[in-house]
Amino acid sequence: MRGFLASSIGVTCAAALALPLTLPSSGARAATQDAHPPAVRSAESVPGSTQSLPLTPLGSDRSLGGASSEQGLLRREVRPFSLVGVVWDDPDDELHGSVQVRTRASGTGTWSSWQQVETHNHEHAADPGSEERASGKVRGSTAPLWVGDSDGVEIRVRGEAPRHRASAGSPAEQALPSGLRLELVDPGAEPPPQGSTPEKPRTPALTAETAASSAVNADLAPLGAAAIPALSKKETESDLIAARGGPDEAAGKARPYVGPRPRIITRNGWGANEKLRERQFGYSKTVKAAFVHHSATGNNYRCSQAGSVLRSIYRYHVKSSGWRDFGYNFAVDKCGNIYEGRAGGVAKPVLGAHTLGFNTNSMGIAVLGSFGYSSPPAAAVNAVARLTAWKLGLYGANPRGKTYLKSGGGNLYKKGRNVRLHVISGHRDGFATECPGSRLYSKLGKARSTSARYQGR
Repeated sequence: MRGFLASSIGVTCAAALALPLTLPSSGARAATQDAHPPAVRSAESVPGSTQSLPLTPLGSDRSLGGASSEQGLLRREVRPFSLVGVVWDDPDDELHGSVQVRTRASGTGTWSSWQQVETHNHEHAADPGSEERASGKVRGSTAPLWVGDSDGVEIRVRGEAPRHRASAGSPAEQALPSGLRLELVDPGAEPPPQGSTPEKPRTPALTAETAASSAVNADLAPLGAAAIPALSKKETESDLIAARGGPDEAAGKARPYVGPRPRIITRNGWGANEKLRERQFGYSKTVKAAFVHHSATGNNYRCSQAGSVLRSIYRYHVKSSGWRDFGYNFAVDKCGNIYEGRAGGVAKPVLGAHTLGFNTNSMGIAVLGSFGYSSPPAAAVNAVARLTAWKLGLYGANPRGKTYLKSGGGNLYKKGRNVRLHVISGHRDGFATECPGSRLYSKLGKARSTSARYQGR
């Protein structure tokens, strides 16, 4: 494997990307960050913004303060935003009830109908007891909802008794979590145009944070590249054999079951602001399984807007929910484009915050959209198959097989239990949730068989 040294920004970023046999061990941190970060970072230098508005009691609950069962905000004009969500103080509290929002399209005066925000109650999060979970920054949060360019908002949140506690004697309403706030996220401007070759670096001068995020992919694409190019199956196999045994031993190695590497749009390609995330990278030991999610952000986006959707989710995960970075390892849009998610290297076992209890030794893939009632496009399902065929293949995993993961704690499996799961699982297989939506979940069998076929099984 070849090494890489980045010195054009006045700092040294070591980027020795090693494939499965020499990847960082569990809990390891990659020392690829700049040693001298800027002392002061002005708000103007950070693209995008977040408005955080406290909710207040509505209707007859106005005199009850924080213990009310219905809170919200009446119609109001606000600064431009494109994504909404609700957060609260204690990440262990659950919001049982409904969250509805309507928005005004920027510059039109036209208000949308009421839209439902998914109250997914911490199933997308870092594992209990993990460093990320124990940071003191994490908040409870709903799923984010993409609403497009907007400058007005109205919201209502109503508490309801949890379904599993409902009985003839139980209250119909329940007090809401404390500290409810409406988060309005502006994704910021699109990155500058790329030119005709998207795999080329975006700019000759990168910030230290962007260089560090890019350097961990240095064996796959040039520093600052907007995309990691696709490889044929033969090229992918040759690279993997050489990485495991070196050129002198490659001829004697068995052909690995690995799919062709798909084209992956990098964090630099979708415009991630690397100053938002925590500076260090976190890793597991391996990748034994992939959990498929839907982002629950709705389906009203164009594929040309996917970068804006990702930047909005990223900001919501970090600034609003208190996570260390984007939660998922990868994202896929409705057109089948694949995006790098949490920083640390697309070929490495980066520790995500996607499936509470099962983040270790797994990866999370979020298909952008909501698929409880809408069917996922075939291009998106195929992209999941292509991505898993490559990434799982690097670690010797059979997409049609099953594996064991140890639970870190959740609402389906107690902490410490070894659970047998599909190598390609849906989020609901590890946690009691609707995610990834019944329509996407029903497509996972096809994704498994297609992924295995790409691997040559």
